[in-house]
Amino acid sequence: MRVHITNNYLINPTNPVSVNLIGAGGTGSQVLTALARMNHSLLQLDHPGIYVRLWDEDTVWEANLGRQLFAEAELGINKALALISRVNRFFGTTWQAQPERFTAKSGKQSNLFITCVDTVSSRFEVAEYFTDLEKTNPFNIGRDRPLYWLDFGNSKESGQVVLATVGEHKQPKSQKFVPVGKLPFITEEWGEDLSRSGAEDDTPSCSLAEALQKQDLFINSTLAQMGSALLWQMFRQGMTENRGFFLNLADFRTMPIKI
Repeated sequence: MRVHITNNYLINPTNPVSVNLIGAGGTGSQVLTALARMNHSLLQLDHPGIYVRLWDEDTVWEANLGRQLFAEAELGINKALALISRVNRFFGTTWQAQPERFTAKSGKQSNLFITCVDTVSSRFEVAEYFTDLEKTNPFNIGRDRPLYWLDFGNSKESGQVVLATVGEHKQPKSQKFVPVGKLPFITEEWGEDLSRSGAEDDTPSCSLAEALQKQDLFINSTLAQMGSALLWQMFRQGMTENRGFFLNLADFRTMPIKI
């Protein structure tokens, strides 16, 4: 069985594992809550936990209410600020909001990158960030050195979650498994398909009814829970035989992506 052994820094870090969560919409808002629950659980298990920086330049619209985790009182507020403020109060965290778009120039290092974005260009922006970082920090050193990239993407009733490594991670020898240290970026493996898909329509919907024509009510939350379960498995089991999955909510079908 081919598996990926989790980088030891995620399991035994000297500081909280740093996370860049990019996108605070339908999926990102759900993933943030899952990360907060994960952080609380890790702290109870004597792990330093995680520290999240949430990136999003958009504000809360009426069309966001219902499908995304926002309240009417938050209309007109930046999404990242609204969510981080609420999570910090509820869970007692000190996580940070970045009310701006993540770019290769404005981005900050973290151990884990999680993208919940609507456009193909945003994914290539993250890939460009890693390319630029490799030039300036070729040995990938430092407390916040990037280790993994977990990407969430979906259409109306289907979606996928893909895990990638930033660089190649040294794997221990095993007689039972075949450890794999390099997991490709979604932009490397399916870059041409992403470019042909033309998924660049990020025009705000005017109502929830219109928004539901683009993305069904539960596709984001289902992806968020399953993708977070993959991340939790890496923390708790120290390995994974799957690097993601494809989901079709129309017929409740899930297909894992094996290492």
